[in-house]
Amino acid sequence: MESRAPIAAGLGSGVLVAVLLIVALVALGPAPQVARVSPTAPRSPVAASPTAARPTAPPPSASIVPSPGDQAFHIGETAPSLVVPQVGGGTIDLAVLRGKPVWVNFMGTYCPPCRDEFPLMNGFYARYADDGLIVLAIDVREEEGTVAAFAQELNATFPIGLDADGSAQRAWEAVVLPVHFWIDAEGIIRDGALGGIGPDIMADGLRKIMPGVNVTP
Repeated sequence: MESRAPIAAGLGSGVLVAVLLIVALVALGPAPQVARVSPTAPRSPVAASPTAARPTAPPPSASIVPSPGDQAFHIGETAPSLVVPQVGGGTIDLAVLRGKPVWVNFMGTYCPPCRDEFPLMNGFYARYADDGLIVLAIDVREEEGTVAAFAQELNATFPIGLDADGSAQRAWEAVVLPVHFWIDAEGIIRDGALGGIGPDIMADGLRKIMPGVNVTP
């Protein structure tokens, strides 16, 4: 039993030395590298330059777009041909009236606005006939007797034409009645308006075809 004690002591000393050696190696070894996530560095501002700037589409070129009203009444265009029989005899031919300002009104005896407008048209014609103004009413698709009675009732003082088959109405695209066109001495449509208008709009249309004339409502 006594002989085993030194052996056990030696083994214990050896194990202790081994443990101490391992601890020393771990303590003296390089520290483990810990990965660090650093915030992304902000981008340095890039100086604005013609080459660095993002190209932009060029602005659309300025252009004059005709308004819907201009297109509807063909303002600025030569007036279509207009040749129709006149109530009471004769013929209305717009081409013969070239050189004079002409106010053309497509109408029907059955529409209330037409009835309301005739006295106003009479008034303008009476005031500006000496300045060369011609006023024409074109009745669409009615019998001459009906139109003649209407004109007599309202004391119409200007010529009234008969568009019996609606061909003139189609040529002028006068879809809704009544409708007005103001044509200058060169035969160009300068203004237009749908019916049911008053003296202010009528006077404005006349001013555009009678330059130099003081047209009042």
